[in-house]
Amino acid sequence: MDLNFSKEDLEFRDEVRAFLDNEYPNHIREKMHNGEELTRDEVVEWHKCVAKKGWMGHSWPVEHGGTGWDATKIYLYLRELALEGCPTFVPFGLQMVAPVIWTFGSEEQKKKFLPRILNFDDWWCQGYSEPGSGSDLASLKCKAELDGDEYVINGQKTWTTLGQFADWIFVLVRTDDSGIKQTGITFILVDMKTPGIEVKPIITLDGDHEVNEIWFDNVRVPKENVVGEVNQGWTYAKFLLTHERSSIAGAPQMRRAINRLAKKAETTFHGDKPLSEDSTFNSKVAQFHLDLDALEMTELRGLAAQREGRSPGAESSLLKIKGTDLQQRLTSLAVEIAGHDAMPYGGPYGFSDIEVAAAKDAQLTAPKYLNFRKVTIYGGSNEIQKNIIAKAILGL
Repeated sequence: MDLNFSKEDLEFRDEVRAFLDNEYPNHIREKMHNGEELTRDEVVEWHKCVAKKGWMGHSWPVEHGGTGWDATKIYLYLRELALEGCPTFVPFGLQMVAPVIWTFGSEEQKKKFLPRILNFDDWWCQGYSEPGSGSDLASLKCKAELDGDEYVINGQKTWTTLGQFADWIFVLVRTDDSGIKQTGITFILVDMKTPGIEVKPIITLDGDHEVNEIWFDNVRVPKENVVGEVNQGWTYAKFLLTHERSSIAGAPQMRRAINRLAKKAETTFHGDKPLSEDSTFNSKVAQFHLDLDALEMTELRGLAAQREGRSPGAESSLLKIKGTDLQQRLTSLAVEIAGHDAMPYGGPYGFSDIEVAAAKDAQLTAPKYLNFRKVTIYGGSNEIQKNIIAKAILGL
């Protein structure tokens, strides 16, 4: 991929920087800089800010509202947002269900849902995993039975990220159990305000409410909300997962994070010298930059393919494996820098305000480290991704 920036590219980069200088809400910028969690309204505000500029569909085909940018502009755009510390886009609508709808959905579904996703009028979540169906997703049991013009859904989904905020959920349901487990699965769109839906929080190891259980008790959904053909949902599910795995990598965000960690190492002393002068630590940082460069180029190829209306393909599994590996290495480096201050205790007491602030910042690293143990599992475990690569690329 040629990333020798033209005059036009640099002018576009400056346009993105000007947008962030003038339009990025200061209260959101400050919370992101301090590592504070955004409210639902603040997340929506940021998405609508970008949507107003017309830049939400950076990887969408032009015919569905995409920007028409080439891979270089996408690279510059995502890089500038990440370096400025902007919130990541909620992927479930924009990067996951939208490609399924424009590829397999009816014209009515495209007209109804795609503009609202692009403007972030609806917050989407994903209804895939169940207590007994994680990496073996095809074994799902959440059932939908046709009753007149409606499907009646009963069952449970779990690990539903940000489901407590969602307006809509896309759900895989069992509509026929007479054949092999990959058949008889249907992809359906469900309004979260429908009677019979209950959201129960799951508190993760870091103490955060990020994921949920979703229970369906005789939830009635119009049959026109089925995407594509009944009993063909496994095909659409696999298509969606390639887009999910591509979005998991998050190379631009890691670029800013590693730069911040390297700077923090300059003022972090382990013994009588700063950590930035430790050759072993510097070797880890240098290797991380090299691996991140390779990941970023692969991610951009996937984005370019998506913008042209093509599925990312098996390289999405490569992105998922390497991206999550790097994310875990990044949190390990953060804990290494924080040292004993990463321990989740209440102090220090009797120290200066600057020292207290530094310790509080360090204490954020341990919860993030613990939380990021999950990244090699969700979206299809990395072991499963290696099987996909072996089959799709190596022919094994």
